[in-house]
Amino acid sequence: MAFLPLRFKPGINKDLTSFAGEGGWRDGDMIRFREGFPQKLGGWAKYSVTTVLGICRTLWVYATSFPDVILCIGTNKKIYLETGTVLNDITPLRTTLSSAQTDNNMETVNGSTTVIFNLASGIHGAATGDYVTIGGVTGAIGGVPNAEVNINHEVTVIDSNSFSIVVTTAATSTVAAGGGTSITMAFEVSIGYAKAVFGYGWNTDAWSDGKWGEGSNTPVVLPQRDWWFSHIDNDLIISIRKGELYYWVRGSSTDITSVFATRAVTLRSIAASNGFVANNVPIKSTIAFVSQRDQHLIAFGAVPLGSVTLADFDPLLIRWSSQDSPSNWTPKVTNSAGSILLSGGSEIVTALPTRQEILVWTNSNLHTMQFLGTTDVFGVQSYADLISIIGPRAAASANDVTYWMGVDKFYVYDGRVRTLPCTLKEHIFTNINQMQGESVVAGTNEEWNEVWWFYCSYESNFNDRLVVYNYLEGLWYHGTLARSAWVDSSLKDNPLAATGDGDTETGFLYKHESGIDDDGSAITAYITSNDFDLAEGDQMMLTRRIIPDLDFTDSTAGSPAVTFEIGSKNFPGEALTSVAADTQTITETAGGVYTQQVFIRVRGRQVGLTVKSTGVGTHWRLGVPRLDVRPDGRQ
Repeated sequence: MAFLPLRFKPGINKDLTSFAGEGGWRDGDMIRFREGFPQKLGGWAKYSVTTVLGICRTLWVYATSFPDVILCIGTNKKIYLETGTVLNDITPLRTTLSSAQTDNNMETVNGSTTVIFNLASGIHGAATGDYVTIGGVTGAIGGVPNAEVNINHEVTVIDSNSFSIVVTTAATSTVAAGGGTSITMAFEVSIGYAKAVFGYGWNTDAWSDGKWGEGSNTPVVLPQRDWWFSHIDNDLIISIRKGELYYWVRGSSTDITSVFATRAVTLRSIAASNGFVANNVPIKSTIAFVSQRDQHLIAFGAVPLGSVTLADFDPLLIRWSSQDSPSNWTPKVTNSAGSILLSGGSEIVTALPTRQEILVWTNSNLHTMQFLGTTDVFGVQSYADLISIIGPRAAASANDVTYWMGVDKFYVYDGRVRTLPCTLKEHIFTNINQMQGESVVAGTNEEWNEVWWFYCSYESNFNDRLVVYNYLEGLWYHGTLARSAWVDSSLKDNPLAATGDGDTETGFLYKHESGIDDDGSAITAYITSNDFDLAEGDQMMLTRRIIPDLDFTDSTAGSPAVTFEIGSKNFPGEALTSVAADTQTITETAGGVYTQQVFIRVRGRQVGLTVKSTGVGTHWRLGVPRLDVRPDGRQ
């Protein structure tokens, strides 16, 4: 019998049975397709060795006119700006205490690395996990060097007037009240949740919700901390999801160190300094960003004009500042500030600027928002009903086409809304943690014509899975990869991603499509076919040889290798079986020369193929391998 070429349909399909999906691939990890053939996914390496405090939810890059290329990093604890791989903390301050409030309040205990500060009741207002920068401590207090105190610290709250920090050096004596008369304390905005928190009663209800002494009767959702970044000219606009608006001034200094030493401040303070009514800046918005086409700062979901009461927040209200003036929100005939109220749904979930318009999702509708340039400024059209989006970062645009993950399917918008067919739909939506839908993050990888989604599997509260759509070839593939934020390579050499430890709430940044390994460690990459008949399925067949067809280009190992495993069975309901001899290694020796053939002995009506690599420095692309098969009787 002639050699049997193995030409599989591209993409991975887990929603069909193995027999129904014959001729295709049913599983894989760390695999992508190029021109219909599978290959190992690109690798990644640490972008910065500096640990990021908190779970990063936002990565965003912009260029200034100086020129600087600034990477903005938002976690549930901090805001960092990066240039040159140095992380600069610009987290806004909540309150600052002067030395008159903090004189000689430092307490040490002999043998302990815990330092306590005792203040007047209620003035620190911190919660455990918040951060404070302490300054002005003089001398070694109880043997603790002041340099270990006069830095940024995580706070542990003792009570309304006391908190503690941890230093490196244990105290050599007990001091009840020390530190000097020049101590200052700058408390950062309170940290947010690393993930969405659900529940009832005292731990979850917002202050003043329900009757005194009674728990909540309805589930309460406390959202994870998330940030939105945008810029106007060289300056940065920062929005806490369902919170305050902030502003960071780039300024004109050429001293980059001094530039990054300044912190973001509330936009309301900027409005006041510019002579505008500070309280007309929304005190709360769902998200906000600058529309780059027309230079309006837009708040999606907002507190109405003039209100300083959070209870007045309208989740369907859209407000915008005057053009080129992010601090001016008071509508007048002489400016373009204004507002509009959406209909449909009960809250705005997210919004995304595209080339021609802004897409706005409520919890049940999709709206399009366009700059009109008339007295109305913006127009909004309800575009599609009964449309869902699983989280605020679940949408991404490529080539002016928008793709997003709903609560039970994928969608695409290119002027009209359609369900995006997905060969992994059932697999994804039966294994996703819907309770952490806010964590879903979408991003483009335009070098490879891909949209990536990271999401939580059902047993995880943090992103640990990946699904990819190749929009050029219309293919789906998936994998296991923990990433909490992503930004494409438009202003950087590589796509950047963040990962975080849910227990320690720390993480790192990685540059993707960099090398072929996991930051120097091996990536396990494999692809598995559906089971397929060797003849017509009515005859036992003997497989004796595999003639591989591989390309090891870009491998850095001296002898890169993959394994071919063939399993067999007689009926669709059986499991594939194989022995050690059915797994054979194909190794490149030099100059594109690799193992020409491997011998096996597999007997059955159906077989399945797995191609796998586990070594450092190995990259491969599969072509059309062939099997040496021949009849082995009927049974």
